[in-house]
Amino acid sequence: EVRLEESGGGSVQAGGSIRLSCTASGFPFTESDVGWYRQAPGNECETVSTISRDGSTYYTDSVKGRFTISQDNAKNTVYLQMNSLKPEDTGEYYCAADLRSPRTYGGSWYTPPPACRYPMDYWGKGTLVTISS
Repeated sequence: EVRLEESGGGSVQAGGSIRLSCTASGFPFTESDVGWYRQAPGNECETVSTISRDGSTYYTDSVKGRFTISQDNAKNTVYLQMNSLKPEDTGEYYCAADLRSPRTYGGSWYTPPPACRYPMDYWGKGTLVTISS
């Protein structure tokens, strides 16, 4: 089975930085588009940032200039560097991957979070980020 494991979440004060990591086992990130999603209390799940196989990136407006997504293929890991954090960045952060390959791999170890209804093939279990003012 394919497993995505997020790490790096925690609690920091506003203005601080956190780097999230998402490491995949069971399949290579090079064959997928990868995204970070955020579920804040009382809010809908939103796409924070994505990175495609060709390296193109997307950021939601609220994080542009503060967050950076990157990928280390040797480590099969995608990162989300988050700087100048704000209290509104608080939430559960999920990593997810959309397989873009004719090859097949196992199913996702973790099920998608109920609120994040994006058509991604694999999901992590999430990591909590808390920003205090």
